Order: sequence, then structure tokens, then C-alpha cells
Amino acid sequence: MNPSRPGKRRRPGEERVDGGGCMPKPQVSSNGIAEASAGPPPLLASRLTPPALPEPLLLRPRLTARLDAGTAGPVTLVRAPAGWGKTTLLAAWARGAPEPGPAWVQVEEGDTGERLWAYLAAALRGVAEAEAEEEPAVPVAPPRPDQLELLAAALAARDRPVLLVLDDLHRVTDPAALTGLEFLLRHTDGRLRLVAGARTELPLALHRLRLAGELTELGPEELAFTDDEVADLLVAHGAPLPATAVARLRERTGGWPAGLRFAALAARDRPDPQRWAERFGGDQPDVAAYLRAEVLSGLTPAARDLLLRAAVAPAVRADLADALTGRGDGGQVLAGLARDGGFLHRDDSDPPWYRAHPLLADLLREELDGLGDDERRDLHLRAAGWYAGHDRPAEALRHALAAGEWERASELLLSGWPELVPYDREAAAGPPPPAPPAEAVRRDPELALAGAAERAYAGDSATAAARLREAVAAARSLPAPRRDRFRRLATALELTLARLAGDHREVRDAAARLFATRDPAQVESPDTDDPRTGEDADVRAVAGTALGLVDLAEGDLRAASATFGAALDAARRAGRPRTELVCAARCALLHALAGELRAAERTARAALELPSCQGWSSRAECAHAHLALALVALHRDQPEEATAHLALTGAVGGDATVAAAAALCRGALLRDAAEPAAATQLVARAREELASQAAAGDLADRLLAEEADLRSEQGDVDTARRLLADRARVPEPAPVLALALARVELRAGDVRAAGYALPDWDVPAAGDWPLPVRLASGVLEAVLARRGGDDRRAGRLLERVLDLAGPEGHRRVFTRAEPAVRDLLAAHLDSGTAHWPTVSDLVRGADEPADRGPAGAERALDEPLTERELTILRYLQSILSNVEIASELSVSVNTVKTHVRNIYRKLDATRRREAVRRARELRLI
Repeated sequence: MNPSRPGKRRRPGEERVDGGGCMPKPQVSSNGIAEASAGPPPLLASRLTPPALPEPLLLRPRLTARLDAGTAGPVTLVRAPAGWGKTTLLAAWARGAPEPGPAWVQVEEGDTGERLWAYLAAALRGVAEAEAEEEPAVPVAPPRPDQLELLAAALAARDRPVLLVLDDLHRVTDPAALTGLEFLLRHTDGRLRLVAGARTELPLALHRLRLAGELTELGPEELAFTDDEVADLLVAHGAPLPATAVARLRERTGGWPAGLRFAALAARDRPDPQRWAERFGGDQPDVAAYLRAEVLSGLTPAARDLLLRAAVAPAVRADLADALTGRGDGGQVLAGLARDGGFLHRDDSDPPWYRAHPLLADLLREELDGLGDDERRDLHLRAAGWYAGHDRPAEALRHALAAGEWERASELLLSGWPELVPYDREAAAGPPPPAPPAEAVRRDPELALAGAAERAYAGDSATAAARLREAVAAARSLPAPRRDRFRRLATALELTLARLAGDHREVRDAAARLFATRDPAQVESPDTDDPRTGEDADVRAVAGTALGLVDLAEGDLRAASATFGAALDAARRAGRPRTELVCAARCALLHALAGELRAAERTARAALELPSCQGWSSRAECAHAHLALALVALHRDQPEEATAHLALTGAVGGDATVAAAAALCRGALLRDAAEPAAATQLVARAREELASQAAAGDLADRLLAEEADLRSEQGDVDTARRLLADRARVPEPAPVLALALARVELRAGDVRAAGYALPDWDVPAAGDWPLPVRLASGVLEAVLARRGGDDRRAGRLLERVLDLAGPEGHRRVFTRAEPAVRDLLAAHLDSGTAHWPTVSDLVRGADEPADRGPAGAERALDEPLTERELTILRYLQSILSNVEIASELSVSVNTVKTHVRNIYRKLDATRRREAVRRARELRLI
């Protein structure tokens, strides 16, 4: 291949070469100065070659593999805002490709259609000339339709596809050029494979490609650096950091490549890189300058003003943005800013919430500080009013204090104190609000309590405790009725601080003191018409929730379930939606751990429908509900559903007991995916983490049993026995450990020892066991009976297990059990059973347990979808509105709406997401 041709890729350090067959040579005058020849300006070789790569370069195989796979289809789109590493990724991939490599065109501002096609034809010709002589030549392609057809015909006649990289394609503004590009993609018989880098969504017909499965997309989520990649980048820059600092830096930068490179470059010159990385933010001069030049400068004045005002809150939705700006375009502006991702993230709530990238949020808050005091106070007042009107008293309190609205702050404390308790909280945006002045506190001691509650909610326990002491000192002269109310509020705050400190004994003592503030008359005979009934319910909700969290942290799942259940009833009676969410999400999880699948599913879905389970402010509570649904799906042997819900549970990792439950679910899925070693490692690590936090109880036993079971399954029976030696051979071992030992002994070939170790699962006392343990014990006893030749007893035992499993929909205990279970189920069909349809389905499930949807998913709908409804159903997966779908299909929007209503009715759905989920379960899409 001629190195002067534009198709030749230069390696770092190689000299750039102009010329080649695609560029006119300049005329040289007698004095040696080049003169521009008549006609179009020459083509630049630098725009036809991948740019030089930055040093040091971090190779990212996971992304280059995505690009390699994407080139099997017609279009691969790498779309993200500035600084997300699009050009670096594409250039590294192109330079590493086998010769002759892809054609490369760097699009520049102001490129006309004619100019773009000149470069495109030159790039394609350069690749063609580097290949075999028998490949047809690529003609020059000005934007004339007849010559465009010549180019398409030449490409379609090739034996091998041509890869074309168009970097910064968003700069193309000529509609005719984009139309021509679409023409080529349609008419080259798959011989043109386009890889495009762009900052924004392209006006190409990408929706059709998505629906056809012919579009590969890499966005900010894929381009963001992982923890391992951040660590490798820091090492490459000579600034290695500990794992905790790496994770913190990745969180602060959101994995943004440009921000991480700024951080890595600066960290090399710092005497304490770890401390500097902890403080790295968007107010760093280099980062701030980049964001202003590459991100903010391209926004409209309305969009930039909205982002600035929205910085007063950690996250906003459209109506909150309208309240802050006084305009009515918040939804449109926010949706437009979030469309390309990267610097404004949108969640899947309805209505959606939006949150700025951490570094951009830092910069916006810095600019917010530059506003006048009156303007900032007005923003806080607007925010306080909006939050107060939307049942978010904690956020309303913070803004009222920041605005110096002392009377409103006290009112918010008195009316909403149960909802001011920190469970899952979003870090407060900006600096802490000022402390109320001493004179205001002397007049109103509750004001100091309000300040203390706000600081506790923000996680600043030391300041909260100091303000609590200040409030108690000022409250000594309060009259009796008001003093009683103050004591209740102060005790609730003491309870909160004890829980934040992890002092379980003090939590129980403070809860007892809070219970003691209840009106004795209401304790004896609550009157629903008496306003004191609401106060009594508030006390029971707050104290009960705190005690339930302690029970859960200590591993007492049965006590936690009862405590949370009572607190949930009280929260509902008192009308406290946030406390209700905390209790409902954990009740759902505890039901799932107990194997009560119907109650778990019902409670979890009810929790996810609560208004407070929206936006980022309650993401951990919603994550608990998703974990419950993941466990439900696991026990019903719906691995895809379980995996989908597990993906939404990342925020539960801070609670060791809940993290243990998540590890059990993930370990089971890894085991099912034939990755027992990874499952064993995961479960063992979770067990060690639980032990390090002194949390014993049922979950610790389950993790131990699962690890032993995994090890014996892999043939390491000695280690499995050793793990269980101390806990499973005592006179009354935990049922789950006794079951694990029985399995180990059976795998070791000692049937008698297995039967001796197996717990008695069908006695009244076993009703308190987790149902999965009880069911698995029954199945194993039936297997042992059949191996002993007692088929009749095996059948009776299996029928009893089916009686217990049926109402809750348990399937995994049969489909993922020992290989002998399938034969047992098949024999049970022949001998007769009251559960014939279920057993028949289970026999098939035990044969092919993987990659199957929910039970009965293959069952036809009562009323099948028509072909047109199926077409529209596929569009419902996209982000297109009904109007846009109608345009795509060339029908009226009323026709689309009618089909959508029919789809909802036939799928028994009420919302778009629900219909799509249901359709996927039924394998319709």
C-alpha cells in the first residue's frame, strides 16, 4: 500500500503526508511559494487519517470489541458530549485494525455537501486502491444524484464491505448530504459499514435501524471509565491511588474521560495525591474552563439559566424547574439537555427527574454563589415552597433555613418531623444553611431543633448534636403542653443520632423513651377522630422503623419482619409516605427471604408505585423493593427477570445484611450460568463481610450453607464438611445448615448420613422456617426415599412439597435441584398427582431450566395481537411519542392511540413500560 494514500494509517510519531491520488497538487510559482490552483481547495491529508493518539494511551478492549461487533451491521454510532473520548476510541480502533483499515473522514464546521462528498469519496478510494486490483474503482462523488448512484453501485459490486469512519458527524448541517449518506447505506447491499462519532442525536433514520436490530450504539454509559480503567489510567500517568480513592474519583467524575485525564495529570504533581483526588471537583480551573468552553457555551441562554437555577437542588423535574425559573419550558429544556446524556442524567420516574453530572454540578453551584444574596434567597424560597407542596419536608426545611425563613422552618419541623428522619438521603447541594440566630432560638427553641434535624438529614451528626444541645438549653422555660411536644421531637432526634452512630443499645433506649411520650389514653383506646391519634401513629412509625432497622442489622429477620409490619401500618395511618416506603420496601424483602413470594411481590410493587419512590432521593429504598422482586423471580426460576431487577439494586450495598441477600441472589444466578467458582467467591466474600460487621443470624447461616453446597458441588467435599462442622453437627442445628450437610453427605455417597442429617421439615415447628429451606428439605427427602426403593413414600412426600410450593409459585426448588429430581417428577406424573399441569411443566423445566421466561409465558393471550399491533408494540420499546410513531408508519395519531389502547387491554397493562415488560415476558418482542 502506498504510504502517501489517505487510506494508510499513520502510527504515533509518523510524519503526516499530503498528496495522494485524491488531492489536486498546488501550483508552485517561480519564487517557490505555492499558489492555489483554480477550482476547489485541496483536500487535507490530516482529515483523512485518524489523529495522533494521546500519551499515555489507555487501551479499552471492552469498547473496541463493541466496535468490532458493530461493524457486522450497517451503522455503529458513538454518541456523547464533549470529552467522553469518542475520537480517541475511534482513532485507536482504526489504527489497530488490520490493513488497509477503515476509511476515515474528520468532519469540520462549515463543510458543505460538496466538500463532505469530496472527502468521503477520497477516503473510500484510498481504501479501494490499497486492496486487490479486481475490486471496482470508487468514482468521485459530487452530490449529483446520478454520480451518487455510481458510487453506490461501485460499493455494492465489491466483494468485501468498506468500513467508513465519520468523526464529528454532528457538524454536518446540509440535509442533502445526510440524505445522500442514507441513500448509500440503503443501496450498497450492505457493503458500506458506517461508524460515526457525534455529540448529538443524528437526523438519520436511526429509529428504523434500532427496530431492525441493525444499529450498535455506544453512549456515555459505555464510554464512562470503570474503576479498573480509572486505576490503570492513574498508573499510566504515574499517580497510582488506593482502591477506595479510585472509586471515589470515579464517582466524583462520573467516569468522564476528560475529567479523569485532568485529574491524573494534576495528581502527579501533588504531595498527597489521595487527599487531592478526594477533593477533585468541577471547580478545578482546568475542568471549569473545559466545561464552560465545550459544554455551557453551546447552550441557549434559556437552557443555561435553567441549569444555573436548578443547581440550588440536587435534582429537578420539570415543574420544579418551572418554579425556579418562573417560566413554563422546563420539561422541554430538560428533555433536550438529557437527550444526548453525559452531563444531564434522567431517571425513569414518571414524571422524570434530572440530575447534573457531578463535575458540572460543582461548577454550576460555584456560579450560583456569584448571584446576589436576594436572588439566591428567592431561589431558596421558591424551592422551599415547591418541596413543601410535594410532601418533601426535609428538602423544604433545608431551603427554608437557607432563605432565613425561621417561622416556616419551625412549622415544617412540627408538621413533618417523622419524614425528616434520614434513611436514604441525597447529599444536600451546596454549603449547609446558616444556623438560626441566638435571639430567634430563644424565642423559638424548636427552631434549633429544625436546624439539628436538617444537619442530621445531611449526615452531619456532630453539628446536629450541638444544635440539639442548644435547643434543649433554650427549652427549659417552655410551658407544659409545648414542653411535652418539644420532648417528643428532641427524643426523636436523639433516636436518629443514635442510629446514625450505629449504637444499637441507645437506639432501643431512645425508642423506648419516644414510646413513653405517647398519650396514655390513645395507647389504651385510639380514637380515629382524635388528632392525638395521628401523633400516636407518628411515634409508632418512627420508633418502629428504627427498631426494625436494628433488628435487620443484627440479622434477626423474623423480629425485623414483625417490627417493620407494625411500623408500616402506623406510617399508613399517619399518612407518612416516605416512612411508608422505607418500611414497605424492607417488608417486601423480608417476605421474599421467607419465601412468601406473593406477599413480597405485592408489597414491592406497591412500594415502587409510591410517589416517594421517584427520583434519586429514594433510590436505596426502591432498590430494596427491586431486590425483593429479584428474589421472587429467582425462586420462580425466571433468571432474566431476576437479573433485570438486580441491575437496579446497586444502592443497597451499604447495609451488610441486605448486601448478603443480594449476594445470595447473584450467587444463585452465577451458579445457574455454570460459573460455580465465581459464585463461591462471591458468597464467601459476602459471608466474610457480614462476619466483619458482627451481623449473625439467618442470613449468615444461609451464606455458610450456600458456600458449602457450592464447594461440594465442585467436588470439594472435605472443605464443605469442614465449613459445616461446628454449626451443623450440634444437637439442634439451623435447618438451612442441616439441609446443607445432608446435601454434602449425599454428594459424598453416604445416603445414610444424608438422611440422618436432613431436618424434619413437615412438623408444625417447621412452619417458622423460610419456605425455600422447607421445600428443599422435602424434595431431598423424597429423592432419598426413592433411592431407598420406597416409591410410594417418595410420591407422598413430593405431593406434600407441591402442596406447599404451589400457592407461592416456587419452581426453582424443582428445576434447579439434584438431577434425580427430574426422574422423581416424571415418575410422579405416572403415579397420579393433584398438580398434574404443574408437574408436567416442571418436568420440561428440569430438562431445560435456563433462558426461560416466567411460568406460563408461552401461553397464548386470550386475544392475540394483530400484525399492526405487534408492529406498534415494537415501537413502544423506543423513545418515540405516539405522534412520531404515526409519522414513521404514515398513519394518523388517532389510529396509533387506538392500537395502543388495544395493546394495553390485551396485555392487561395500564402504562407503556408495563406493556413492554409484559410483552417481553410473553416473548412477543
